[in-house]
Amino acid sequence: MARYAVRRILISIPLLLGVSFIAFALMNLIPGSPLTQISRNPKVKPADVARMEHAYGLDKPWPQRYLEWLERAVIHLDFGPSFYNRLPVTDRIWAALPNTLILTGSALLFSLVVSIPLGVYSAVHHRRLLDRVINIVAVALYSIPLFWLGILLIILFSVQASKWQLAWLPALPSGGIASARHGGGFVDRFKHLIMPTITLASFQIGVWTAYIRSSMLEALGQDYVRTARSKGLREVWVIYRHAFRNALLTLITLIGLAIPGLFGGALLIEYVFAWPGMGSLTIEAVSRRDYTMVQATTILFAVLTIGGNLISDLLYGLVDPRVRTS
Repeated sequence: MARYAVRRILISIPLLLGVSFIAFALMNLIPGSPLTQISRNPKVKPADVARMEHAYGLDKPWPQRYLEWLERAVIHLDFGPSFYNRLPVTDRIWAALPNTLILTGSALLFSLVVSIPLGVYSAVHHRRLLDRVINIVAVALYSIPLFWLGILLIILFSVQASKWQLAWLPALPSGGIASARHGGGFVDRFKHLIMPTITLASFQIGVWTAYIRSSMLEALGQDYVRTARSKGLREVWVIYRHAFRNALLTLITLIGLAIPGLFGGALLIEYVFAWPGMGSLTIEAVSRRDYTMVQATTILFAVLTIGGNLISDLLYGLVDPRVRTS
């Protein structure tokens, strides 16, 4: 298992370097520069613009700047100052990263808690009414755009109290991470987390429910399941100890594939719900042409994605010994 883990880690290193190079190249090859808006100001002299370019290192060729940036990022975890406000990029990232991890982790956990029982129940009660209802709901969940679902939830659970007077719906905060007045406690933060988590997890719930149902149907038709039933084992043991254990391999693969989608979806969901995480930070940096911030957030999302896939590969190796020996 140790050799398998080391091999997967070594494969991740050149992949991460390739992502960092592509991200840096794209940011520096697009037309314009972070100082374009400043240079258009008639009150700013060309000499001042040239001095700022030298201070930021923009007068050097971009491959040289990439090597210098990579050295600082790898050795010192220093991504440079922000082009917008000169504050250290690393400090702003460390402030926003926990919020993104909380949102994506909550969405991942919520997806597992909902999709596993639904998928197993749908497979066990194949072709019954509730199975068909679950299939329809699953298709709807992975077909609905996330931003539209987020706005719909805001309308239902935030606007309803003042506009429609629907008292039977619980009132939830429309955005942010804590209330401005008397906020910041666990209950308050949990209320702010509910709608972003449901929105971000909706797609994964639909996809995972369908895949778990399909894997369970295949497993329940195998000979070892029929043998376990013929021995008189309880049905719950047959389902979860024998059938679901083999269907779990598909779920682990799906989790690894879903991690990039969760972080990518967080970009949009954080913007819709004004969640102060990496997604909001990235969108804000793109709108301001803050190159250093965009590069740093892109690399960090790549690290989180590759790390998530690495954890998925290691879990796959633990569940299936054939992977470790291949």
